[in-house]
Amino acid sequence: MLVICVVGMPASGKGIVVKEAKKMGFPVIVMGDIVREETVKRGLPLTPQNLNMVAKDLRDKEGEDVIAKRCVKKIGKIRSNIVIVDGVRSLKELERYKRDLGETVIIAVHASPQVRFKRILKRKRPGDPKSWNEFVERDLVELSFGLGNVIALADYMIVNEGTIEELREMAKKVLKEILSKHC
Repeated sequence: MLVICVVGMPASGKGIVVKEAKKMGFPVIVMGDIVREETVKRGLPLTPQNLNMVAKDLRDKEGEDVIAKRCVKKIGKIRSNIVIVDGVRSLKELERYKRDLGETVIIAVHASPQVRFKRILKRKRPGDPKSWNEFVERDLVELSFGLGNVIALADYMIVNEGTIEELREMAKKVLKEILSKHC
């Protein structure tokens, strides 16, 4: 199986890249959904603080790669040679995918903090930060999980400072390149 991991800081544009992959027919697993599901299961509102607390708690109790382990179970039910994983945050998670599923390729999506903060304010997703301080706090939590290390090891880097259409075109190009090299 080929696992294509789409990584990046919150609001970098990962979701748009993932949507393009879906349009190409690839199944998608969103790691953040695991944390959101667990937060709701615990009866907590989807706030940045609760999501961060639950993510940390899961990792403390079940290991750094707990979210990847849960995703591997979901991926095991998918009938495809290729799967897109949205939101890898640590090298341990990446190792879990490699060990349990096979070849992995990393696409990192990057945008500046200022651009990402503006996007977060516009999208109004449950659990998103409402202030610059919350935004910075969330970034620091993401980085504490090891996200920067995963981004640094990316096989492909998409810089997303332009329009959504430009990002879509870059995503299609990168995904087609990956397919031509790995399939």
